[in-house]
Amino acid sequence: MLKTMAVGATSMALAGCSSGGGGSGGDDSGGDSGGDESDGDSGGSDSGGSESMSFDGWFDNVGNYDGVVDETGSSEVTVEVGAEGNNGAFAFGPAAVKVSKGTKVVWEWTGEGGSHNVAAEGGEFKSETVGEEGHTFLHTFDSTGKFKYACTPHEAMGMKGAIVVE
Repeated sequence: MLKTMAVGATSMALAGCSSGGGGSGGDDSGGDSGGDESDGDSGGSDSGGSESMSFDGWFDNVGNYDGVVDETGSSEVTVEVGAEGNNGAFAFGPAAVKVSKGTKVVWEWTGEGGSHNVAAEGGEFKSETVGEEGHTFLHTFDSTGKFKYACTPHEAMGMKGAIVVE
């Protein structure tokens, strides 16, 4: 009986592990450099490419935030705009990504959830507001720091993201 209970407890503890991922691709309008070191909220997991990091409550109302996806070493990373989250297609996917200095981040619209934009909290970058599937906006991160951003029309719904640059 004790062996059975021990195996069950171990299985439940391991069931909490999860993993994250990222992608690459995209193209279109762009920008370069930036450098605003702000701090942020905790959450997420330390396994499978995601890690816990502080963003000062930025992700408190973001339904799809599941830690920071580590994409360091990639030259280009894609983030979906209009990903599933926050009771509809009102999310960035993944919500938070860690990249290396010099990485090009491409935001690609899914065409879901209406019109969206990508606007940095500190003003380092801002896209136009569009709703067409396949539209892209890019920014190359030439400075280290944490860059919080949101979709201006849907920020109150929790459509927020962050790029952490090492």
